[in-house]
Amino acid sequence: MKRILLLILLPFTVLAQSNKLTKADKIYGLSKFWQEVNYNFVYLDKVDRVKWDSTYKAMITSIPETKTDYEYYREMQRFCALLKDGHTNIYMPNGKDFDPMNTMFGDYRFFIENVENKAIITRVNLSKKEEIPVGSEIIEVNGSPTAKYIAEYVSPYVSSSTDYVLQDWSISKLLQGLEGSQFQIKIKKPKGQIIALKLTHKRTEEKEVFPAFPPESSLLDFKWYPKEIAYVALNSFGDEKIDSLFTAKLPELYKAKAIIIDLRNNGGGSTSIGSYILKYLTNDSLIYGSRYTTRQLSSAFKAWGRYTAVKDTANSEWNKKAFLTFNDKYYYNFDYNPLKNTLPAKRIVVPTVLLIGHNTASAAEDFLIYADNQKHMTKIGRNSFGSTGQPYLFDLPGGGSARICTKKDTYPDGREFVGYGVKPDIEVIPTIKDFMSNKDAALVTSIDFLSKKLNK
Repeated sequence: MKRILLLILLPFTVLAQSNKLTKADKIYGLSKFWQEVNYNFVYLDKVDRVKWDSTYKAMITSIPETKTDYEYYREMQRFCALLKDGHTNIYMPNGKDFDPMNTMFGDYRFFIENVENKAIITRVNLSKKEEIPVGSEIIEVNGSPTAKYIAEYVSPYVSSSTDYVLQDWSISKLLQGLEGSQFQIKIKKPKGQIIALKLTHKRTEEKEVFPAFPPESSLLDFKWYPKEIAYVALNSFGDEKIDSLFTAKLPELYKAKAIIIDLRNNGGGSTSIGSYILKYLTNDSLIYGSRYTTRQLSSAFKAWGRYTAVKDTANSEWNKKAFLTFNDKYYYNFDYNPLKNTLPAKRIVVPTVLLIGHNTASAAEDFLIYADNQKHMTKIGRNSFGSTGQPYLFDLPGGGSARICTKKDTYPDGREFVGYGVKPDIEVIPTIKDFMSNKDAALVTSIDFLSKKLNK
């Protein structure tokens, strides 16, 4: 990502010129976000309030002095990142002054991913595949070791509920910046040779990359593997069309002896869309999903709570509510009702793998909670994204916006998965070797796991 104090940190960077926001606009936007977090953020109890408030106080002075609107929004993102929540974000306005580049550097184009906790180049433009082989590691950026550079100039601007997603995103956005931004990097090739490059963000005209991009994923992808193992990728719950696409495949799916449900690229959408599909994959008449809570503010109780001590809460629900409200810890628990499964259709209850990963998020994680007690289902892959909830959205000055998570979700028994992710039963972590050979290790493991089950 682009750095704040760019004139100092990146002396060759071309700055965005837009500076339309007034000092009053900037202070108002900062204060609006701080206020809405204090009223509505469901995880406020996990925030270091002293640091949160002192940072706000310091920014009242510093943020009006930002030189551009882009820099202002970057500072807002840094402030937001203190909350460590994947459903609480600051979004920049649209327009060229707010559109950072990530992979293109004129003659060079490459994609960086977190592989084995390293910044690994996993794709390059075709003409550079010999100069910068896939599997090369970026070991230094602007004179600093990559890990140190990320910790100082990238991670502080990324909002994430989990450390591993924070690392993924920080690495993938390692060299992000506006057009004209320059980086001096060192790359270690797979055989150990180290080269230095000076890169400038500029559109790359060459279209071909190596390895070539796979065909663009559909909303639902379907294929067969040996031993009548059906593969179904559910790539989003953001479009209810996926439900009809799934039911259209039922005549084929009824022939399956085992199923792989791939949720690794499902960033969420609507919980009801995903749960509709799950109903076909279980014989249960009741399906148990997340429990929900939200903060509840009753102003009079907050006022009374100012004069209520812990000792006053014993045997008094009134005083307890006042005390908790004053301390921003009074919650409303939504009525909990399991989902009724009255589908008249035939079900598909066979050995099933749920492929999951760091990009399995939000409503896709809700799907996993519903599936948690299904004994015929096995989760394979890596921890899920670790963030879901109901965001409250509002506008910020200059065309940007923000969202704040207002709803806490847990397993039915109260176990937390936000901030931790839903864990796989069988963990498969991709290696550099896998990327270099274009091997999908989690899928291979899933097919092998189901094949052995079918052989028993």
